[in-house]
Amino acid sequence: MEFQGSAFALSRDGLNSAANALNVFAPEIWTVLAVETTGCGFLPDRRPEILYERHLFHRLTGGRFDDGDISDPHPGGYGASGAHQYDRLAAAIALNRTAALRSASWGIGQVLGDNFAIAGFPDVETMVISMSDSEDKQLTAVAKFLRATKLDVPLRVHDWTSFARGYNGSNFAINHYDALLNGEFQKFSSGRLPDVLVRTAQLYLTYLDFHPGPIDGLSGTRTFSALAQFQSSKQLPVTTTIDANTIEQLQNTLMGVSTESRDNLTAKRPSSRVKMRVLKASK
Repeated sequence: MEFQGSAFALSRDGLNSAANALNVFAPEIWTVLAVETTGCGFLPDRRPEILYERHLFHRLTGGRFDDGDISDPHPGGYGASGAHQYDRLAAAIALNRTAALRSASWGIGQVLGDNFAIAGFPDVETMVISMSDSEDKQLTAVAKFLRATKLDVPLRVHDWTSFARGYNGSNFAINHYDALLNGEFQKFSSGRLPDVLVRTAQLYLTYLDFHPGPIDGLSGTRTFSALAQFQSSKQLPVTTTIDANTIEQLQNTLMGVSTESRDNLTAKRPSSRVKMRVLKASK
């Protein structure tokens, strides 16, 4: 399936790297992610979360393909989120691939393809490959954009109106982005932050079709029920702890490597190891 990459989950290193680059703390990062996406950079089928913008395709192609659906001078017509956005993207790709990729926002921070250079990429194809690889790379692109456009400044001082205007465009108030950002920041700065390991387990369980609930980094009944179903299906001990070993089991399953075959490989070859988040257009 095109655009389906490794789809690795956000790591502590990736989160800390972005926070350090922006000179902020974890609550600020989680605030942006919670408002700009569902909090996750990938769909259950391991393709990056996207939103296709028909008015950008219209602009990039000079209106040659205007049909009121895939290409139109006016924003909107989005339809359902998720896989439907790839249906729209595919229709646009059939007309002009580069313009289509530039007309979608990608990943955990919804980096617009048209801003590939601001996000640190030589071209949009390279950007899409990176977005398909991991949430860490998606978040790195967001951090580069924020620094390049100086939006790290209002983020740092929690000026949510200025941040929303710069990140979401002049119509930000219609969707109350500034209020949403402030609300999420208050929640994250005074309460429990997402646990990166729990969030990783939730994402990988979702890839494996075990339904842990929202990818929110907060462990609960649905998360542990899904984990238990996964462990039982692999004849692993059922636990109520999510740790590095849990993540390794999930990764190995996603990579098609069973615990038994991995152990046999390790016994034969002791040195072998399996190695394993832009300016959006105004709407």
